[in-house]
Amino acid sequence: MCASLVVPRPLLCVTVSAATTAELRLKRDSVTDADLVELRLDSVSDPDVAGALQGRRRPVVITCRPIWEGGGFRGAEEERKRILDEAIALGAEFVDLEWRAHFDDLIARTGGKRIVLSAHDFRSVPIDLDERVRAMRSTGAEVVKIAAATTSLSDCIPLLQLNAGDGRGNGLIAIGMGPHGFATRVLAARFGSRWTYAGALNDIGQVSAESLLNDYHFRSISESTSVYGVAGGSVAHSVSPSMHNAAFRAARVDAVYLPFPAASAEDFHRFARAIGIRGASVTIPLKVALLEYMDEVYSVARRIGAINTIRVEGGRWLGDNTDAAGFLEPLLERVSPDGLRVSILGAGGAARAVTVALASTGCSVRLHARHRAQAEEVAAVASGEVGPWPPEPGSWDLLVNCTPIGLYPRVDDTPVAKEQLTGRYVYDLIYNPQTTRLLRDAASLGCQTIGGLDMLVAQAREQFNWWTGSRPHAGVMREAALKRLAEFARDENHLV
Repeated sequence: MCASLVVPRPLLCVTVSAATTAELRLKRDSVTDADLVELRLDSVSDPDVAGALQGRRRPVVITCRPIWEGGGFRGAEEERKRILDEAIALGAEFVDLEWRAHFDDLIARTGGKRIVLSAHDFRSVPIDLDERVRAMRSTGAEVVKIAAATTSLSDCIPLLQLNAGDGRGNGLIAIGMGPHGFATRVLAARFGSRWTYAGALNDIGQVSAESLLNDYHFRSISESTSVYGVAGGSVAHSVSPSMHNAAFRAARVDAVYLPFPAASAEDFHRFARAIGIRGASVTIPLKVALLEYMDEVYSVARRIGAINTIRVEGGRWLGDNTDAAGFLEPLLERVSPDGLRVSILGAGGAARAVTVALASTGCSVRLHARHRAQAEEVAAVASGEVGPWPPEPGSWDLLVNCTPIGLYPRVDDTPVAKEQLTGRYVYDLIYNPQTTRLLRDAASLGCQTIGGLDMLVAQAREQFNWWTGSRPHAGVMREAALKRLAEFARDENHLV
């Protein structure tokens, strides 16, 4: 991680917009647990500065963003300047001015005090970012704000490096817009930002204040907070952040766990080294690709041929795989696999981990996949056999689904028809939905079932133990996962 200047912990600023000034004032007053409120006068049909400021109970940032800078104000620049000038005159705690507007006389009016000078790039991170920031700082503005669109995690690195050259304390706000820039919002302290923005502007990557405070414990994050996360291609709906952050909180560990949507293995590696992560969970499609970036890979992960966990120790990257242990824990709590005939559906990374896990339990393993060559490759990991797709009725005692068939939103799909479920045990690694059609069908026939959430929690506990040296109570992670899954379901039903 690059060297940076120690600054006070960043503040939380909540953005509010509305159709009218009266509604804007109501939304302003409904904000709780914020240090500042950004009032977007460009969103209202009747911009009234005095009305927006009247009776405020916390500091505000007045913003009237023009269309050409991504805002909603469509009037003349003279009118917009008048609104901003009035906000300064009426004592707004901060007034946001666009750098490209060149309202130098407004900046001079306060000597730069109370001025947020902002620049937005909705295409990319500017290649001349350093020069822009220097020019913006030369105006004397109290706060310089840079917001740039990110299309990879690595795009956040130039924003992180701005902090190293900030000789003015916390007179900087650096934001990466979009899902790849999420870390810049949560780790505002690491990026040297005076405050971070929360709100409902989802198109630029804003998240709610409730999420920042309750899910990521924003107010307890400092530059010394250890950073962990889940690296993968699509991690927006991962429940791992909820599980691990709840476990860190319960164990009173100064750490935070974030989603890291990576464009590639190299992208994650570059960003993670720059930000100074202490560890990460790894998911599709990086489990194999990140192997080459490890300084050491543990034996189980080598045998599986994939990693799902990284620990950074003294600058060295160590790779392991907790999927095998996570799979076995809930299984062994219910049954001894010794002597069982096991049919594994799928031939991906999850199937490899399950095959390795079962190799030493005394059971016989058959792999079933639509592509026989892939099944043969996975079966060879543990001297298993290859069977037809789907497995024949009566050929198995334990069925393990390692495919995505039945995963949300295709919840009515199943890899095996109900009439073919002739064994005693069915284990589905899918956890969203918690009870898949496969499990429902199996239970209705009297099979004993195990859901993917059990494995998810078990492998996460193994990760947590490897990172911290302590094992969290399973209930903490499970409760957090269930809560997050319920939130996903609620939000999706609301959208419908």
